[in-house]
This record gives sequence, structure tokens and C-alpha cells, in this order.
Amino acid sequence: MTPTVLKIIFIAIGIVLAYKLIFSGKKGLTIFEMHFKDGRLASHKGKIPEKFQKECRAIAKAEKLTCSVKCEKAGTVRLHVSANVSDAITQRIRNLFPFEYYDKKQVDNSRQAG
Repeated sequence: MTPTVLKIIFIAIGIVLAYKLIFSGKKGLTIFEMHFKDGRLASHKGKIPEKFQKECRAIAKAEKLTCSVKCEKAGTVRLHVSANVSDAITQRIRNLFPFEYYDKKQVDNSRQAG
């Protein structure tokens, strides 16, 4: 291969790597997702606390919401609600969420050698 072709290949690889590093926002582990359509729970993934799910379904039914609620853990637990939901309803959902359930410190019962 000619030196020009090698230079082009290296530049292309450099651009792709830079793009991946800049735009690949690191997301956390998804704990659960709930998708509502016209006030009904259309689909869900993961383990959702029962009380939180019941109360979210009641709010979605009363407000006829079409949205998604997602919980991620990246160091701390974060709750994401779709942008098409009003701030007041988003705050109601956040107030229901049991953050303390997920923020408990894990006790390490294993024995350390030494």
C-alpha cells in the first residue's frame, strides 16, 4: 500500500475513536423500566417495587400519561421520567420512589484471608 492510503486509514481510525470517546455517554445499570401508553402500563422490565408500581399506575391512569419511567444505577440510583411529562407529575413520581431501598450499604459477609 502507498503511504497516502496508510495515512488516510490511520486518520479515519483516529476520527472513529475520538467520536466513540466523546459521544458514548456512559450509562449505568438499568434496574427497571416502565412504559405507559394512554394511562396503562404497556410494558416493563426489571424488578419494580410493588408499592411504587401500584402508585405510578394510579397516577398514569388518572393523568392519561404516555411516558416511560427508568431507574439506573451508576454509583447512585437515578430515576428518569420522560420529558413529555409535566414537572409537577414528575415530582409526584419522584416523591413515591423508594430511594432508600436502593441506597442501602451492602454488607460483606465474606471472610478476608490473612
